[in-house]
Amino acid sequence: MELILGSGQKAAAAGGGPAAGDLIKDGTTASFMADVIEASRKTPVIVDFWATWCGPCKQLGPALEKVVREMRGAVRMVKIDVDKNQDLAGQLRVQSVPTVYAFKDGRPFDVFTGALPESQIRAFLQRLTEGVEGEPSLDDLVAEAKELLAAGDAETAAQAFQQVLEEDPAHAAATAGLLRCLLAVGDVDAAKQLLAQLPPDLLKHAEVSAVKTALELQESAAGAGETAELRRRLTVDGNDHQARYDLALAYYGAGEPEAAVDELLELFRRDRAWNEDAARKQLVKVFEASGPTHPLTVSGRRRLSALLFA
Repeated sequence: MELILGSGQKAAAAGGGPAAGDLIKDGTTASFMADVIEASRKTPVIVDFWATWCGPCKQLGPALEKVVREMRGAVRMVKIDVDKNQDLAGQLRVQSVPTVYAFKDGRPFDVFTGALPESQIRAFLQRLTEGVEGEPSLDDLVAEAKELLAAGDAETAAQAFQQVLEEDPAHAAATAGLLRCLLAVGDVDAAKQLLAQLPPDLLKHAEVSAVKTALELQESAAGAGETAELRRRLTVDGNDHQARYDLALAYYGAGEPEAAVDELLELFRRDRAWNEDAARKQLVKVFEASGPTHPLTVSGRRRLSALLFA
């Protein structure tokens, strides 16, 4: 697979985002009837009353826009500057900012004030859009792509992840998914190229960081040696710890992380202090690369704990 960066990945590297299009627009008193009242007869509309001097508005606005984009047409958003549209704010009794009105079927449906966390924003919009048909959300697309990747179809999964990134370049799960697709088909250079272009905040995300660790593990495996020779050495001497450690790396590089964990746990059982606790440190990396809820991580941590407290 050859990495071809679309506009989404390029924007992610630059720290920018995609155009919101007609899903999100600036409104005025003059355009309110068309942009909100009439438009809400077809699709629910939220109206964000904000002001340039309002600190919480600067937190809420981007969060609202993010969730609206992710809902892909199930809801639209209009932003109203209260200082420029005081008559409209007065008619709707906006007494503080931010205030967010939801309109449905041409009339007010719900309202909240203040900066809410993203989880409460999602809940607010889900109540508003209940029963409204829209395109699958970006999170739905990511879930489908992850299933494709797990089933072994890395190339189709990569196309789905790229589609998400075209709409939301900062979508961490899609970024991590695309990176895993590249690793799955052996395109390490492309994975490195994409990682090098990501902004710092995205690199710190748990899913992206996990793939970065997986890449480091694969690179470590490159010089581990042949599994057949390493197994032969262990047959001769079961306490050849370097051979067992290298065998674990070789297994991981060959796409057999379960076997890698088995060997590292056995090494830890035989000599936990060997090479400055190398077996445990490598196990932690494998668990991070797999993700906290992966069955390999769950069982591996349980087995490691049993050895630690034996």
